[in-house]
This record gives sequence, C-alpha cells and structure tokens, in this order.
Amino acid sequence: MVKEKGRKLVASNRKARHDYLVEDVLEAGLVLVGTEVKSLRAGRASLVDGYATVEDGEVWLAGVHIPEYTAGTWTNHEPRRRRKLLLHHHEIVRLAEATREQGHTIVPLALYFLDGKAKVEIAVARGKKNYDKRQALRERQDNRDAARAIAHREV
Repeated sequence: MVKEKGRKLVASNRKARHDYLVEDVLEAGLVLVGTEVKSLRAGRASLVDGYATVEDGEVWLAGVHIPEYTAGTWTNHEPRRRRKLLLHHHEIVRLAEATREQGHTIVPLALYFLDGKAKVEIAVARGKKNYDKRQALRERQDNRDAARAIAHREV
C-alpha cells in the first residue's frame, strides 16, 4: 500500500485571523476514533467555534465539528466531542503560561493530514477590538488599491 505524502488541508479557520491577533503557532497531533478519521478524509470538518484548553497537564480541543461518517454504524462518534491534542510537555507548559495572561486563548487555525496523520495547527491568540479589525480591513483595501493603481499604470 502506498503511504500518503505531503499536506492535505481538510479545514481552515479563516475567521480566526480576522478576530484574533495570532502570537504563537504550534502543530499538534489529534487523538481520533476511526469514523472521525474517515469523515476527515472525506474533507468534512468545521473549526469555526473551536478552542483549546489546558487541563491537568493535557490540552483538549473543544467545539470543533467533525460530522458523523455517513457509512458508519452504531460505532459512529459524537460530532462535537472534546479531543485530546498530542504535544510535548514543554509545549503544554508554554501554552498553559500563555493562556494565564488576560485576553489570551488557544484557537485552531487549520486541520490537515501530514503524511497520513491528522494534525491541527493551533495558535495562542489575543482577541482584537472592533477598531483593530476595521484598521486591518482598511490596510488590506489600501494595499489592494495601490497594487491596482501600479498595475494600471504599467499597462
């Protein structure tokens, strides 16, 4: 059997980069049951309401929706169950220290397969205020307008 190579993106949380200021990014493995893996391989997942917590020296991913596998039987999983993240001890300690600070949280940015193993990209992030979001949108629009003007001038 041929092993999978490379990175296959299953789901990404684009809204997280808009709502949060990402400070630190980590890659973590996921503890999954069989039907969850099959559902992910079908490309079905949602990270929109996801977050992670550190409890008793372990990191848990909550709020991530992996729908039930359609061909599954009574062994199907619960779609919004908490899933354990696989991280090194020093990474868990770093996450615990970072989330003790006011306004910091752990959010999932992407869910993907890397060489056949399910991984999640998590980030320590701080919530943005509304005026920060507006300023970021304004900067993006200004950059787009400048690029358009340069392209139009060169033609």
